[in-house]
Amino acid sequence: MWGSQHACRSHRSKQIGPQIGARIGWAAARAVAHLFSLSPDYLMTDNRHAIWLLLIVCAAAWPAQAQQRSAAEDAVESIPLADVRLRDVCILPDAAMQTYYMVGPGRNSVRIFTSRDLKTWQGPQTIFRTPEDIWGEIPVVGIWAPEMHKYRDKYYLFLTFDTRHLLDEQWPNWRPRVRRSSQILVGDAPTGPFTPFANHSTLPPELMTLDATLWVEDGKPYVVYCHEWVQISNGTIEYLGLTDDLSKTIGEPQLMFRGSDGPWAQISATEGCFVTDGPYLRLSKSGKLFMVWSGFGNGGYTVGLAISDSGKLAGPWRQQAEPLYQRDGGHAMLFETFDGRVMMVLHSPNNREARPRIFELEDTGETLKVVGEFTGE
Repeated sequence: MWGSQHACRSHRSKQIGPQIGARIGWAAARAVAHLFSLSPDYLMTDNRHAIWLLLIVCAAAWPAQAQQRSAAEDAVESIPLADVRLRDVCILPDAAMQTYYMVGPGRNSVRIFTSRDLKTWQGPQTIFRTPEDIWGEIPVVGIWAPEMHKYRDKYYLFLTFDTRHLLDEQWPNWRPRVRRSSQILVGDAPTGPFTPFANHSTLPPELMTLDATLWVEDGKPYVVYCHEWVQISNGTIEYLGLTDDLSKTIGEPQLMFRGSDGPWAQISATEGCFVTDGPYLRLSKSGKLFMVWSGFGNGGYTVGLAISDSGKLAGPWRQQAEPLYQRDGGHAMLFETFDGRVMMVLHSPNNREARPRIFELEDTGETLKVVGEFTGE
């Protein structure tokens, strides 16, 4: 019985196929005839002519449509801070330009907003798109947490490339361990273009690293980054030396602290891990070195404060018991306004509705305290 039904369906397909083909051919003929002022009857003498012509027209129109989509993505608007939707942001104040540059991730790209007063932002504009072959045969599927730094009259993007390329060692009942690593790009202007130094990550490719940032100590540049919990369960924050042009790392990774060191940090009930995200450093007025970093606590995504009393990356590092922010917001970074106020920007809430929120801080020399939220009003 099944065989008979199957044969019947196959027979109907053979009958319907030419009808559908004819309809498609006639529709194509009419469309092409309209475009080129030709007779549909002429084209239908062999409907393949119409179909091929229509395909050629579509192929020619595709780049224009892509350009229109790209232009729409980069349509510059004037937007109040509260209406900006962006996560994992970094704000670079450029005193020479009297402009604040805020960067964040786009679709496999880096996007930028600009402002003179932190209240109203112009953007977004795409300043970097990931080349398909940036890591050779390993396709990059996303960009995480871009940062922009100005160093020796050049502008640098520190960003994390994500892939689906599996590492050799996998753990059972665990998230896939993939090639995910931080890379440094260089440009002459904050709006780009930005160029990678090589077609591989700046940080060791065998390590799952993310959220890299720049720190200069005693005139020497360093990269501070997270070694992701997906690879080591208890995430860490580490540092490496950099060459003067920031193109390569020097030496071996140096451990600063582990995610479990935060008194407020909670182990994930589902993953059994400690998360470390978003390190960012500031030298306090007392000479202590402050680092904001993120993990998960009682209130969800949380910003903690680590302190090096020596003022050096080598520490030792201690953790402040009370977080700076614990209302489901994080991935913070620090900057100063042009009039000298210390600010922290983070994203909150930690979901698809995430937006940048800016807080004014007080640097007491011993710690950082939140003074209040900057709303732009």
